[in-house]
Amino acid sequence: MLTEERHRKIIDWLERDGLVKSQDLIQWLDSSESTVRRDLQELEDLGILERVHGGAKRPQHLEQELAMFEKSSKNVQQKKLIAKYASDYINDGDVIYLDAGTTTSEMIPFLKNRAVTIVTNSVGLAAHLVEAQIATIVLGGRIKLTTDAVVGSQALEQLKQYRFNKAFMGMNGVHIDSGYSTPDPEEAILKRAAIQQSEQAFVLVDHSKFNQTSFVSVASLSAASILTDTCPLVIHDQITEQTTLKEVSV
Repeated sequence: MLTEERHRKIIDWLERDGLVKSQDLIQWLDSSESTVRRDLQELEDLGILERVHGGAKRPQHLEQELAMFEKSSKNVQQKKLIAKYASDYINDGDVIYLDAGTTTSEMIPFLKNRAVTIVTNSVGLAAHLVEAQIATIVLGGRIKLTTDAVVGSQALEQLKQYRFNKAFMGMNGVHIDSGYSTPDPEEAILKRAAIQQSEQAFVLVDHSKFNQTSFVSVASLSAASILTDTCPLVIHDQITEQTTLKEVSV
């Protein structure tokens, strides 16, 4: 296998999983240990990955956040499955907070013809909810252009007036020590408030968000239940047993 092809495969695996083990790469690439070690060193020199004991991980850029259109193209199938599973927790008559995000947006098709009221801080999600004829309240305030999220003190004061049966949240990072986190301080404040205003809170994340830490802490892991796609190593080894963790078969 050519060097460029090996590098592309390593990068793809990192994008998908966030972490790769050297022994797995040796097997997957059908290459020697020295070749894999050299590949990882070259990619680290380029700033594409960080070498860790026994493998490599994606570099941590705590304040970096992808735009919505970039996020929407990643792990699409996993997001749809997580969204479908999340919708099973909804009962007719529920008042729900739907956080801005690409995974939460995948819930909308499963909410059609449901007798629910949705409060959201996303103008994009609000538009799709209205198209689906779902009763919707959108928070007012400044719109963050990269994530389509409404943020700021006006949105926060409005949010504090409401109580929710359930909140479905997006997050950028889920870590056993730092809990839930996101890059933007204003979004973190709204996320934290929505969780506090809800009888039940669910964090919708695919496996790539595990062992990641963003700039601002939102809440501890115990503050919400995690709905994710199947990732047994993360479930058993790297997430506390006190956290409710649900699996969706992919």
